Amino acid sequence: MERAYELAARGIGNTAPNPAVGAVLVRDGRIVGEGYHHRAGEPHAEVNALAQAGDARGATAYVTLEPCNHVGRTPACSRALLDAGVARVVVGTVDPNPKTNGGGIALLRAHGVAVEILDDERARRLIEPFAFAITHDRPYLALKMAMSLDGRITSRPGVQEWITSEEERLYVRDLRIAHDAVMVGAGTVRVDDPQLTVRPASHRLRPYTRVVVCETDTVPETSRVFAARDDYATTLVLAPAGARERFANLDRVAEVLFVGGEDATQLDLGAAMRALRERGVQSVLCEGGPTLGARLIAAGVVNRLYWAIAPVLLTTEAAVPVLAGADLATLGARVRFDGVEMVGADVVLTGVMEQPRV
Repeated sequence: MERAYELAARGIGNTAPNPAVGAVLVRDGRIVGEGYHHRAGEPHAEVNALAQAGDARGATAYVTLEPCNHVGRTPACSRALLDAGVARVVVGTVDPNPKTNGGGIALLRAHGVAVEILDDERARRLIEPFAFAITHDRPYLALKMAMSLDGRITSRPGVQEWITSEEERLYVRDLRIAHDAVMVGAGTVRVDDPQLTVRPASHRLRPYTRVVVCETDTVPETSRVFAARDDYATTLVLAPAGARERFANLDRVAEVLFVGGEDATQLDLGAAMRALRERGVQSVLCEGGPTLGARLIAAGVVNRLYWAIAPVLLTTEAAVPVLAGADLATLGARVRFDGVEMVGADVVLTGVMEQPRV
C-alpha cells in the first residue's frame, strides 16, 4: 500500500475532476503489476496495473481508493479486477462518489473476492479535495498564509516584502500544481502584480485557472495575471453584481463573474465559490492577503490551512497583521493540525479547518 500511495501522488494535479489513485498487484509475495491514474479520461490505476501484470489470477490488489463500479469515460475497475481473476483487494478508503460509495466493494464481495478496507488517513488525504467537491456545490478551498513570528505579513501597508524563504515559495508553487485554481485578492494584484503561474509548467488536461477577487476597487488591465498563456484558462474575476460599472474595464482581459443580488456591493464569498464550482473548478488554493484570508475563514468556506511562519519580527506601528477585516474571535472555528515541517528557514503548519456545529 505504501507503494500504491507513492504511485497515486504522481497523478496529483492532472486527474481532476477524478481523484488521484494508485494500485499495486502482488502474487506470491512479488509485485507483478503497478499503475496510477494519469489523467481524466485515461485508464484508471487498476487497469494500468492489470495491463502491466498481464496475468493477475489469484493476485492481491492494493488500491488507494475503492475500485469504481460505474461506467463513465472508462470501464468499471471493479469489473476489470473480477474479469482478471484477482482473489483479494485491499482498499485504502471507500470512494465518497455517490456513484460508487461502497458499490465496488459490494460487487467484488458478491463474486467471492476478499476485500479488506483499511480506512487509512493517508488514503483519505490523497482524495481530500475530490471527496469534498464531489459532495458539495462549492470547491474545496485551501488557504495559504505567511507571517512573521509576531503575526505580521509586511512592515507597512502597500509594499511588496518577502518574509519567507525561497524554499517556501517553491513549496507554494507545488501546492498550486495540486489544485485546479489559484486565487488572490485585488490588493495582492495591485501590490505584487503576480503571474500566478505554475513553474515549471505543468501540462494539464483541464487548463489551469487564475482567480482574482474584487470588491471595492478595480485592478489594472495590464496586470500580469491577465496575460494569455498556453495551458491556462482565461483569468476569472469574482465581483459583486451591484458593482458592474466599477469592474467593466476587466471584461476585455478576463471573464468577470458577477455574483449575489443585483444591488450587492459586498462580495458574497459563498456565492462566489459556488460560481467557481459551476465553472468546473473543483479545488482552489487561495494565497490570500489579510482581508481576503480573514473573510474566507469567517464565511466558513476554508477546508484546509497552510500556515507558514518566517523566523523574523516585524512589529511596528505600521506593520500589517496576517488577518484583518473580520471578527474571528466569536466564530468558534478551530484548526485540527495534522502536519508540520521545516521548509527552508520557515515552519509550515497545515491542518483542517473545523467549523463549529450549530
